[in-house]
Amino acid sequence: MLLVELEQSVQQLKRVGPATARAFARLGIATERDLLLHLPRGYQDRTVSRPIAEARDGVECNTVAEVIAHDTIGWGPRKTLKVYVRDASASAALVCFGREFLATRLKPGVRIRLAATFSYRYGELQSSSFEFEEADSPPLLFGRVIPVYPLSEGLTQAVVRHAVSQVLDTSARHVEDGFPEALRRERSLLSPEAALRAVHQPATRQEAEQARRTLAYEELFLQQLRLMLRSPARTVKSRLQKLPHRLRARAVATLPFALTDDQARVIDEIIADLNGTTVSARLLQGDVGSGKTLVAFLAALPVIEAGRQVVLMAPTELLARQHANTAERILGPLGVRVCLLTGSIPVRVRTPLLQAVAGGDAQLIIGTHAVFSEATRFHDLGFIIVDEQHRFGVSQRAALVQKGRDADLLLMTATPIPRTLALAYYGDMETSTIHSMPPGRKPIRTHLARLSNEQKVYETVRRELAAGRQAYFVYPLIDPSDRSELKNAETMSARLQHEIFPDYSVTLIHSRVPEDEKRDRMDRFVRGDAQILAATSVIEVGVDVANATCMVVEHAERFGLAALHQLRGRVGRGELQSYAFFVYADDLSEDAKARLRILHQTSDGFAVAEEDLRMRGPGDFVGVRQSGFFRLNAADLTQDADLLDTARNDARTILARDPALAGQPLLKRLVEVHDHLEARAV
Repeated sequence: MLLVELEQSVQQLKRVGPATARAFARLGIATERDLLLHLPRGYQDRTVSRPIAEARDGVECNTVAEVIAHDTIGWGPRKTLKVYVRDASASAALVCFGREFLATRLKPGVRIRLAATFSYRYGELQSSSFEFEEADSPPLLFGRVIPVYPLSEGLTQAVVRHAVSQVLDTSARHVEDGFPEALRRERSLLSPEAALRAVHQPATRQEAEQARRTLAYEELFLQQLRLMLRSPARTVKSRLQKLPHRLRARAVATLPFALTDDQARVIDEIIADLNGTTVSARLLQGDVGSGKTLVAFLAALPVIEAGRQVVLMAPTELLARQHANTAERILGPLGVRVCLLTGSIPVRVRTPLLQAVAGGDAQLIIGTHAVFSEATRFHDLGFIIVDEQHRFGVSQRAALVQKGRDADLLLMTATPIPRTLALAYYGDMETSTIHSMPPGRKPIRTHLARLSNEQKVYETVRRELAAGRQAYFVYPLIDPSDRSELKNAETMSARLQHEIFPDYSVTLIHSRVPEDEKRDRMDRFVRGDAQILAATSVIEVGVDVANATCMVVEHAERFGLAALHQLRGRVGRGELQSYAFFVYADDLSEDAKARLRILHQTSDGFAVAEEDLRMRGPGDFVGVRQSGFFRLNAADLTQDADLLDTARNDARTILARDPALAGQPLLKRLVEVHDHLEARAV
């Protein structure tokens, strides 16, 4: 539906002054369009009566009651009005914090329709969250399903409902429909006006859900259509050849272990792309430690053997150096010339490196953002690999692709992506998944501990250190903060060295450490000269030390589940038994503890990812703003998988029928609208 025309400011609405407009702005609501897309987070069904006596544990009463008395609690400026009410089942008190003016409306003897949630306090049923209207007046908030909106400071449900109602009765009546009528009929979609009214002012919960699914389908359809329209057409390769495989066979033969079935299958899938007639784009996902980097290197060898270049781009210098060391160890003996290119390399060294890349002497180029800079020119780039791809924006990947001719693209991620998310954001790519882990790896033993019990964690780590092992300690902050009592890496590295583990060497890494010093400190840890590495989440990727068997994350509640799973994957890199300790604040809520318990219950990255998606939403999960995708308002990828499949198929069908959308001008306009919304959001 075309909401781009609804640009009138919400401040033009009745009862929305400057202060209320600022409160709306805190929710990202500036225009009538924003307001209509601010969907309810839930509904209260007030079509069914429920007496006061049955309103417990968050269940709302819906009853007719009589005001029987007034009272006050506190004194002076803190004095608060209490209004006692009674229905046929029970009596209760309405505590009117900041609403003393209700004394004139709720006089003893007045009969009211009442909606409230009660709890038993101080020997009586009390509620400070309630809505009412006089029983003798026409019902406005009762006898119907009431929307409940997300709020910010300065807003009430009544203000939002009134503002939405104004827009529904005026501008929303003229929303233009951009969907093909046949598609709307086939999918039983409500009209734009009907869907907006039903989602904000439904007669029943069923009607509200039908409206939400209509809006969700349209949203997903547009997203898929936009993804397909923006994806470059699969270019036919200007030169076709059967890639050689002798170098790859030699590399596999020299490995001290056998490839897993998953690794072998994925290599075959990637090489089939490389041998294909059109330029390919593939997403490779696999859990931490599943061997994706090895797969990428082995798949790259046929391209190198054919005389073309391969580039691997990593988000951090730490990870790039790790990959370069691995490549030199595995591919160097085969004669492959590996080049490391990062921003910290001095000019006197960088110049000959860039010349080697431009002249074709460098065959496998591994680096950070420096690889797509204007100064980097390739001789014949044939294969592009992007590791931890979600840390790069669409424009950055595109800049690298433009440096090659008919170059195939492989994106890799160690953050497993749930199927619905992969379809929603990478639906234009083929997907390969490595599920199995290399043989010989022992499951990491994961423990949760309160901060007050961290001494037990230190004791376990001390035993591992005494056995010749190494340990990581990760903190949410770099240095002390006046605004936070959280532990930080700088202070705690000193404590670890001088107070907790004085017999062992501690080194510190975080984002503010200069790259050359960071490299030296990391090398000390890799060599075993330092037994403890204190850090921030900068070590989430790019650290592979088989002798490190302990990962301690303090204030684990401050990290996302996916990040914690990534950090856990820094240990267990060899055959030694490894441990992960997630230390959390003593006053953590039960919900937050339950969230951390997921990591205790499973080491399956895909299961962790599904839960992370459910709790954080797709925007935070993949970094939507950085990836160039607009946010979802109505669709929920954790429950709308069927809608996503349908929308994806419908979008593909329409494009196949009319690639230029020439016969659907309104549909094309609809995609342009969402481009406009994304531009405003970013």
